[in-house]
Amino acid sequence: MLHLQNINGTVLRLFLFLTLCTDFRLSAAVDTMAATDTIKDGDTLVSADGTYELGFFSPGNSLNRYLGIWYKKISNGTVVWVANRETPLNNSAGVLKFIADRGILALFNGSNSIIWSSNSSRTVQNPVAQLLNSGNFVIRDATDTNPDNYLWQSFDYFGNTFLPGMKFGRNMITGFERYMTSWKSNDDPSEGDYVYKFDHTGFPELFLTNGLSVLFRSGPWNGLRFSGTPELKQNSIYTFEFVFNQEEFFYRYKLVNDSVVSRMLLTQNGLVERLTWIDRTAGWNIYLTAQMDNCDTYALCGAYGSCDINNSPMCTCLKGFVPKYPNQYDMADWSNGCVRKSPLACGKGDGFKKYSGVKLPDSRYSWFNTSMSLKECNVECLKNCNCTAYANLDVRQGGSGCLLWFNNLMDIRQLTENGQDLYIRMAASELDKSSGILKNPARTILGILVLMGALLLGVLLALYVCRKRRQKREVISLGKMGSGMGRDGSESHKDDLELPLLDFDDIAEATGYFSISNKLGEGGFGPVYKGSFSDGQEIAVKRLSKDSRQGLDEFKNEVICIAKLQHRNLVKLIGCCIQEDEKLLVYEYMPNKSLNHFIFDKNRSKMLDWPMRFHIINGIARGLLYLHQDSRLRIIHRDLKASNILLDNDMNPKISDFGMARSFGGNETGANTRRVVGTYGYMAPEYAIDGLFSIKSDVFSYGVLVLEIVSGKRNRGFHHPDHDLNLLGHAWKLYKENKLLELIDPATWVSCMIPQVARSILVGLLCVQQSPADRPSMASVVVMLSSESELPEPKPPGFFTERKPVEIEFSSSNKEICSGNDFTLTMLEPR
Repeated sequence: MLHLQNINGTVLRLFLFLTLCTDFRLSAAVDTMAATDTIKDGDTLVSADGTYELGFFSPGNSLNRYLGIWYKKISNGTVVWVANRETPLNNSAGVLKFIADRGILALFNGSNSIIWSSNSSRTVQNPVAQLLNSGNFVIRDATDTNPDNYLWQSFDYFGNTFLPGMKFGRNMITGFERYMTSWKSNDDPSEGDYVYKFDHTGFPELFLTNGLSVLFRSGPWNGLRFSGTPELKQNSIYTFEFVFNQEEFFYRYKLVNDSVVSRMLLTQNGLVERLTWIDRTAGWNIYLTAQMDNCDTYALCGAYGSCDINNSPMCTCLKGFVPKYPNQYDMADWSNGCVRKSPLACGKGDGFKKYSGVKLPDSRYSWFNTSMSLKECNVECLKNCNCTAYANLDVRQGGSGCLLWFNNLMDIRQLTENGQDLYIRMAASELDKSSGILKNPARTILGILVLMGALLLGVLLALYVCRKRRQKREVISLGKMGSGMGRDGSESHKDDLELPLLDFDDIAEATGYFSISNKLGEGGFGPVYKGSFSDGQEIAVKRLSKDSRQGLDEFKNEVICIAKLQHRNLVKLIGCCIQEDEKLLVYEYMPNKSLNHFIFDKNRSKMLDWPMRFHIINGIARGLLYLHQDSRLRIIHRDLKASNILLDNDMNPKISDFGMARSFGGNETGANTRRVVGTYGYMAPEYAIDGLFSIKSDVFSYGVLVLEIVSGKRNRGFHHPDHDLNLLGHAWKLYKENKLLELIDPATWVSCMIPQVARSILVGLLCVQQSPADRPSMASVVVMLSSESELPEPKPPGFFTERKPVEIEFSSSNKEICSGNDFTLTMLEPR
C-alpha cells in the first residue's frame, strides 16, 4: 500500500510540474509563440536580446487594456506599438492566439469576440509569432526566417513611433502606405489629430497634417537629405537613406551603434521629434525636431514669399515680387503672398533668376526626370509657358536630374546651411534689372564683343541657308494657307504662326514609303504611320485621306491649335507637310499607342494597375485644365475619347487630335454650332442635341473617360444582363444602390485603393451630370482628385435612360449617323 501511495504521489507531483510548466511557459523570457500557444494578460514575449517586450498594458491613467510592445531594458513602459489602439479591452480578459489553420493572430475579448487580428494573403502549415530584437513582431513559417516571406509584421503598421529598420513610405505596386499617426493623449493611443506621411502627387515629400490643414513639409529628397531638413546629415548615432524606384519609395534609418537607443515620435501636439535615451539621466533627450522654428510653418509667407528666421519681419517677397496686399503684409498677415512686379510674356524674353540657399517649394504639382542635366532642365522649363521654376533633383557630384514646378511657388524659406539653388521664371525686364551688366565695364565690353560675334555668325549662317537649295525642314506661315479656321461662324485667325514644314520625300522615306507594316491605325483624318528620321527620331505621321470626312479646315485647325500649346499632357506636333494633294501632320511617336488599346482589351488591361490608371486620370485632367484655363488660347477639344489619349513610354497620357477643337479669347467659354462633331458615347447632351458646346462639354467627355478607365468598359455598346442602360446609367444605378465598387475593373482588384477608386467614380459622375451648370470645372476636378475633402452629391447623368432593344439595334446599324469609339463623327444640321 505504501509503495502504491509513493507511486501515486510521484505521478501527482509530475502532473503538477507539467501543468506549471505549461501555464508559465510564456511567462518566461521567450520571444516566440507557437501555433498552439496563447498570451493572456500578464504573459509576455521578450526579444532575444531583452530590448523589447510584448504584452498587455494600460497607458497613463487609463484603465483600458491594450496589446502592445514597449522597451524593457530601458525606460520600461515607453510604448512603441499598439495592436488594438482603436478597440481597447475594458478588463484583463483579453487573449492573443492563432486562428486555427489560418496562420492569423487574433485578439479575443472576454466574450470571445475578435477585436483585432493580423491579416495575410497566404497561410502556412506551422505558423509562429516572434518578437525580434528590432522590435518587429512578425508571423512566419516556423522553418522560414527570410524577412521577404513574413506573413505579417508590425513594422508595416505604424503608430506614433518610427523605429530603426522600419520602411516609412509607399509600395507603388500594391498602394500600401506606412506612415505615422499621433496618439489622442497619453491615456489614449487611438488615432489622434496629426498624420505624418508622404504625398506622391508630384515628387514625394513628407507632409504633417491636421485634418485637411498642412502644418509642415520636409521638402523633396535631394540625394543627401530632404530639402527642408538641413539638420539631417551624417552623424555618429544613425544612418539614413531614401529609396525611390518603380516598385516603392521609402525613408529608413539604422542605428550606428546598438548600444544607442533612438526613435522618432509624432507627439499628440503635432511635433515630429527624434529622441535618444540617456543612461546618465535615465530619460529621453530630444536630439532634433523636424520643425526647427516658425519658418517651418507651412506656407507662412504665402505664394512667392520667403521666410528667413534671422530677419525681422521674417517674411519678405522674393526679388522681382511684391506683396499682393501691401497693407496686410505690413501688418504681418502674409497668407496672401506675393505677385510679380512684371507679368510673364512667354516666348518674349522670359528667363530665370537663381535663388540660392533655399528650401525648395511644395512639389505636389511638380514634374521630375532623373536623367536630365540642369541645362536640359532649363530648356524644358523655358519651352513650357506654365513652368514657373526648376532645380536639380539630386545635388550630389555637381547636380543631376530635373524638378519642374507648374504652379505658384509655396513654402520657400532661406536656410543658413545645406540650402539649394532654385531657378524661378522671371519677365525679361526683371532679368535686365538684376543683371548688373552696366555696373561692370569689363563685362559690358565682353558682352558687346559676344553680341558682334553672334551677329557675324548669324549673317554667315543666313548666307549658307540661302544657298542651300533643299532643306529637310523649312518654315512656312500658316496664315497664308487661307483665311478662317473653321466653319462654325468663328472669326478667322489672321495671326501668322510659324511651324516647321517637313519635306514629303523625307517623311515618305521615314515611314518606309507609307508601308502597310508601319501603319499604326486609322481615324477620321486618315491613316497614321510610324516612322523614323535618319537621326533616329521616331515619329507618327497622320496622312489626310482623299475621301476623309476632314479636310483643309480641320488640317489647319489642328496645326494652329496644337502648335500654340505646350504641356506635358498634350501630344507634341513636330511639323507638317503640304505638297500638292498631300497633307501630313508629324507628331512625336507614342510607343504605347492609345488608351483604348489597353483598357478595352482583356489581356492588355491587366498591365494597367490602379495606380497607373489614377495617374492617367490625373494627367488627362491636367491637360484639359491647361486647354480650358492656362493656355494662351482657351481651347475646347470637342472630341475627347479613349482613342485620342496617347500614352508615352512612361505611360503618361497625352491628349491628341485637335482637328475638331475650337479656340476662344477673353472670357468666352462656349458657342453654338450648326455642325456637330465628336463621337457618340462621349458627346454631352446639349451638344449632341442642340449644337451647344462649351468647356463643360469637354468635362462631360472627361467624366465618361474616367468611368471607362475605372470599369474597363466602353460607355457606348455597354451591355448588362440585368438592364439595358449604358455605362453611365449602370454607374448611376450602382451609386444609388451604394454598390459603387462593383464598377471596378477586375484587372485592378489587387492594386486598387478603395477610397481613391470611389472618389474617382464620384468625380466621373459629377462630370457627366445632365446640366452643364452642375458639372464642375476642370480646375475643380483637379482639386477633387488630389484632396480628401467631401464631394457634393451628383445628380443623374445625361444619356442614361434605359434603351429598348430595337433602338439599340437601329443605332448600331445606322453607320451613316453614328461612329464607334475609334472614329470621329461629323453630323450636319442638328435640330
